[in-house]
Amino acid sequence: MLLAFYGERQMLRLQNVSKRFGEIVAVDGLSLEVREGEIFGLLGPNGAGKTTTVNMAVGILKPDSGSIEIAGIGPPSRPEARRKVGIAPQSLAIYQSLSAQENLEFFGGLYGLGGKHLRERVVWCLAFVGLNERKNSLVKTFSGGMRRRLNLAAALVHDPPLLLLDEPTVGVDAQSRNAIFEKIEELRKDGKTIIYTTHYIEEAQRLCDRVGILDHGKLLALDTVQNLIAAYAGKTTIIAEGTEGRVEVETTDPIGELARLHARGKLTSLNIKNPDLEQVFLNLTGRHLRDV
Repeated sequence: MLLAFYGERQMLRLQNVSKRFGEIVAVDGLSLEVREGEIFGLLGPNGAGKTTTVNMAVGILKPDSGSIEIAGIGPPSRPEARRKVGIAPQSLAIYQSLSAQENLEFFGGLYGLGGKHLRERVVWCLAFVGLNERKNSLVKTFSGGMRRRLNLAAALVHDPPLLLLDEPTVGVDAQSRNAIFEKIEELRKDGKTIIYTTHYIEEAQRLCDRVGILDHGKLLALDTVQNLIAAYAGKTTIIAEGTEGRVEVETTDPIGELARLHARGKLTSLNIKNPDLEQVFLNLTGRHLRDV
């Protein structure tokens, strides 16, 4: 993907942040900065500390140590800082017994919106996530994809400059996932800063300007997708079969290697695996299964 033109203003800064739950260290000395106008991906296996990090960033949890600053204002304990943030949590934060419109009116009211401004924001948000025709339907009648889109709308209703989207495509079908991707890309074009946590590697590779890879509460690497691939993904793998038999080779010069293989004999099949973010993820976090 192309790197967005983002500014140097820091919309979120975490400095040496840690959080424990009993004997479990959920986040361990995490420091990072998210710049204005970028989509910042926080990628990690289940249990890596992504959701705990998001919850501390918005003030749901208090860090045991370290500091958090939002938009240069201060920590999320300050109301004026929290108003700069919208969050779409992994566990849906919408009310099943209310309609889509009633949900957005409620959440807008919590942020101090009222009257004409609130009505305009509710109309805009419903249209943005494609739920205008179902605005009066109860959420309990919605599909999983519709609920995820309403969850996003609730994060947007007060028009915050910083959005935290925690696993926003969990449990949705391919069409709904693609629709969410398109909306996130629209928000970036409108100048929103987005923190996107996921364990779906292809989502991070498609959407994010920079990615931080988190595991066991520690930040293992942070850079653009292209730079992470160059640094950690390893070499291109070529698997070829031909008159000389089957050959599998890793190389930093795939074109040259193909020419050499072709010169040795006729190739009957060829498979080329280029390094990607999935390989970066596996090389950094390991290949064993996680039962968490």
